[in-house]
Amino acid sequence: MLDAMEANRSKKAFDREKIHAGNIGREVDHAAVEVEVERLLASMSLQQKIHEIRGWQAAPIDGLYYAGGDEALNIPAYRMVDGPRGARTGMATAFPVAIARGATFDVELERRVGMAAGLEVAAKNGNVILAPTINLLRHPGWGRAQETYSEDTFHMGAMGVSFVSGAQNHVLTSPKHFALNNIEMTRFEMSANIDERSLHEVYLPHFKRCVVEGAAASVMSAYNKVNGVYCGEHPVLLNDILRDDWGFKGFVESDWFLGTRSTAAAINAGMDIEMPVGYRFDDEKITEAIAAGELTEETISRNAGRALYQKVAFDLANREIPDASVVECSEHIELAREVAEKSFVLLKNEAVLPLSITQSIAIVGDLADVPNLGDRGSSMVTSSEVTTPLAGLRAFGNEIAINYYASDADLGDIGQSDVAVVVVGLTYKEEGEFIPTQQQESDGSDLARGGDRAHLRLPESQEQLIREVASKAKKTIVLLEGGSAIEVSNWVNEVEALMMVWYPGREGGHAIARVLFGTVSPSGKLPVSFPRSISQLVDWDITALDITHDLFHGYRYLDRKAEQPEFPFGFGLSYTEFTVEGLQVERAEDRFFLNVSVKNSGNTVGAAVPQLYVSYRNSSVERPVKELKGFGWVELEPGEIADLEIELSDEELCYYDPHHGWMLEACTYDFRVGQVSDNLPLESTWSFDGEDWLPE
Repeated sequence: MLDAMEANRSKKAFDREKIHAGNIGREVDHAAVEVEVERLLASMSLQQKIHEIRGWQAAPIDGLYYAGGDEALNIPAYRMVDGPRGARTGMATAFPVAIARGATFDVELERRVGMAAGLEVAAKNGNVILAPTINLLRHPGWGRAQETYSEDTFHMGAMGVSFVSGAQNHVLTSPKHFALNNIEMTRFEMSANIDERSLHEVYLPHFKRCVVEGAAASVMSAYNKVNGVYCGEHPVLLNDILRDDWGFKGFVESDWFLGTRSTAAAINAGMDIEMPVGYRFDDEKITEAIAAGELTEETISRNAGRALYQKVAFDLANREIPDASVVECSEHIELAREVAEKSFVLLKNEAVLPLSITQSIAIVGDLADVPNLGDRGSSMVTSSEVTTPLAGLRAFGNEIAINYYASDADLGDIGQSDVAVVVVGLTYKEEGEFIPTQQQESDGSDLARGGDRAHLRLPESQEQLIREVASKAKKTIVLLEGGSAIEVSNWVNEVEALMMVWYPGREGGHAIARVLFGTVSPSGKLPVSFPRSISQLVDWDITALDITHDLFHGYRYLDRKAEQPEFPFGFGLSYTEFTVEGLQVERAEDRFFLNVSVKNSGNTVGAAVPQLYVSYRNSSVERPVKELKGFGWVELEPGEIADLEIELSDEELCYYDPHHGWMLEACTYDFRVGQVSDNLPLESTWSFDGEDWLPE
């Protein structure tokens, strides 16, 4: 029991000093780098410069994709590795997918994941990790939703910059896909049509944060068009915004193969490196474009200089390769388990969880006994061992009585068990990266199969399985595997408990057992709204070639329509109870500091996630009913109290005016704090008159 006189522990919601520690990109002497880059360029022929702006080969070498490099000049090649959930080469630690990590709402944990993934890439002789994926989850049917963190731009930025800062302790990062890539089936041809305000307010802030605050070394462009122009040759995105507005000094590489559609147009627009090989950036095409006056040698030098910049800044020529023993080391395996435990979102619990080891348990469903890591496209990671839910439960304790039933088993005696745990959900066959030329069945391969989901329901056979178990079992717990929202309204009232476990990585089974039996209390919160029906969400057509984007999707769209989802953004239950109270707001210079007191008022160790939302009254422009502007993860012992500080800058309260840029509007601002987006009991109201802030 804590001493009543002991001062409350204090924590910052986003501790920049901790998050950014060791990030090489933030420690660069840019003046010295520029001098060295100019020296190198002066010694290079046109052909040598062209070599710097393209990859070497269509297929990887030992899992690495190479670009540029010149041994005579001691210029190393970039050695790129995919990595949204770990190093995609050989064996590596398969962490839970990004949306699962987004559900932790724990930025310091995500920094640790970035550090671990970056270290394993470096140990495999890579120097660029093609991660994080930070495309907004505009609709939960998107096949690659599992690769990203959230439907919310603020949440995305916080998690993304944490991964970038962690990984750049060891390697360069490449946030992707720039920009508005949020559909799979038509990604190569579709146009994301958007107004300037929505682009800058909703779809770019998380990229900006990774570039400006995280000092991300590179950016990968997207396949799709934006307002009719391919992203790989989009001068507004690649030059005007990324470089001129944000001050980006790194390089832009294309997405693979179809990410570059031209030679001169792409190079002029700011595409620095064509990957995985120079189909369009080969010697002949470039020299022809120069001869035709479509390109200049100065532009080639410019782009080659950008490609060289981070090689010098990160001192790639002299970086040591970590020992191979760090790959799947015990520390990383334990981290993978910790992340999975903190990612699970308890959606329903009618006094059935946590389980007791004295109970007899029926485990039901084929997915209980199948390693299910998610997408088998570019984010695929292969681990030496993957623990399934069934294996994890069996390993938790020999005294636990477990009976396993496959999906087609006779369930006649299932009522003899004290509780039934049904494992259902999706796999790479239902959702994931879509590669249209490689859709043949090939279990054990890395060929993508999923694509987008036209609906959000489970397969009918799984819904029938849930109902059959619920009709016969004494109590029923459902574990949902998947990479985004799943409709549960048709059957959720028939079961006693429901937990979203996502694609939980190599240690998922162990993590599931520890949470079900109460070794760890669930603390995950939904980073995506779970609708009652797909009809509640923005229009969704997986064959669309033109999609209009605006300010509203996810909880913003639901709020605007006054629609109540099945489970709102930020929702998640625990085995304990928390109180959040005592909101205090202080103003200093150009920002607010909001402080709340968080208490574990229950009997179990657990973690709370206070969330800050801002609403706008008397605004002259349409704004969301509320939008997330801060959150913090706080673990507390029973009875323990902690003070959480959330920082909120004036910049984060602005809206974007196409004619005048970012505008801090004279109106009334409501700061609202709670533990879920639809229940925000703490409120502080401030007014801005154009010059001064005053509390109301």
